[in-house]
Amino acid sequence: IGRDGERRTREPDERGVATVTFNRPDAMNALDTPTKTALLAILQELAADPGVRCVVLTGSGRAFCVGQDLREHITLLGARDESLWRTVPEHYNPIVELLATMNKPVIAALNGVAAGAGAAFAFAADLRIAADTAGVNLAFAAIALSCDSGSSWSLPRLVGVARAKELLLMPRTVDAQEALQLGLVTQVVPAAELAAAVAALALLTGVARPIAAPLAVVAV
Repeated sequence: IGRDGERRTREPDERGVATVTFNRPDAMNALDTPTKTALLAILQELAADPGVRCVVLTGSGRAFCVGQDLREHITLLGARDESLWRTVPEHYNPIVELLATMNKPVIAALNGVAAGAGAAFAFAADLRIAADTAGVNLAFAAIALSCDSGSSWSLPRLVGVARAKELLLMPRTVDAQEALQLGLVTQVVPAAELAAAVAALALLTGVARPIAAPLAVVAV
């Protein structure tokens, strides 16, 4: 998903693994309206496609996804554009719901920092594998936004209520190893090995267990 929501369609590989990549590296894969619209449409298609056995969500460049595009946010705010207030119910919520509920494993491959809604998207995935250079930041309070995109539900489930409140009230970048210790991610690998590790995990979860995997992700 690139500039202006450009979609570079990538069919699932021969094993049924579909990879969705944020491709706005110059903006650290921030979420502008075209990107959110394209992501929602792609996830809807993948969720409905019986040939897809596993979905991988990742980023390009230095970031996984840093959440809302604040330049667009400020522009819309200044213009009093009503779409600003509709983006949570129209984009963020349905994206997270699809990531969390589709009947096939979803793997978030954190190639770099995941912040704000980007972190929330990762939390909605079934598994989160991070490069050792990645990090997680619950940046909402630092920019005067509420903890949306399901993070108020998913974060306490991952780390407990007390730790969730600490991370939300005092946002900071949690490095990959601490994220693993806290339970924010499920695995950390050297950055150069991320692609291979994700491929192996997709094979182990979604591809090798085509009957059990859908049952497991829906049941939990």
